[in-house]
Amino acid sequence: MTEENGQPKMQPGFKPANKRGAARLGAVQALYQMDVGGTGLLETTTEYETFRLGKEIDGETYREADNQWFRAILAGVVENQKTIDPIIRQSLTDDWPLSRLDSTLRAILRAGVYELTQRSDVPVAVIVSEYVDIAKAFYTEDEPKLVNAVLDRVARRTRNEGRGKDRN
Repeated sequence: MTEENGQPKMQPGFKPANKRGAARLGAVQALYQMDVGGTGLLETTTEYETFRLGKEIDGETYREADNQWFRAILAGVVENQKTIDPIIRQSLTDDWPLSRLDSTLRAILRAGVYELTQRSDVPVAVIVSEYVDIAKAFYTEDEPKLVNAVLDRVARRTRNEGRGKDRN
């Protein structure tokens, strides 16, 4: 994965399927920007809603996003990060601490865990599928599998749903 214009570079041809999917992708990119660039929540939210979500950038038109969903994910991750990060750590193997993951992968996992733990109105399968798809937009190796495994473990622990084996 490489970086372009201060953003993680996506694989060619990736477009989220719907407004919530676009909001999730935008939230992951904004969380990445906040992590790497140290920008604040309000500044980042304003920038994305004004200049990125549903806009044309460098000749590519970004799909219109559900701005309310985008804001909810972004604010939710920021407000709950002190509980989200330990949940992620618990779902990673001991040889892969959260600090070892790159910023994009951390952003994907944080957003996914936020939705799994705080948005019981959204089905587990939708959350896991959407964030695995986002991981596939940025990575060609094993990262999407890692996102799937971590989110599945979190779903099993927090919602008593999921497919994989739980790590003790």
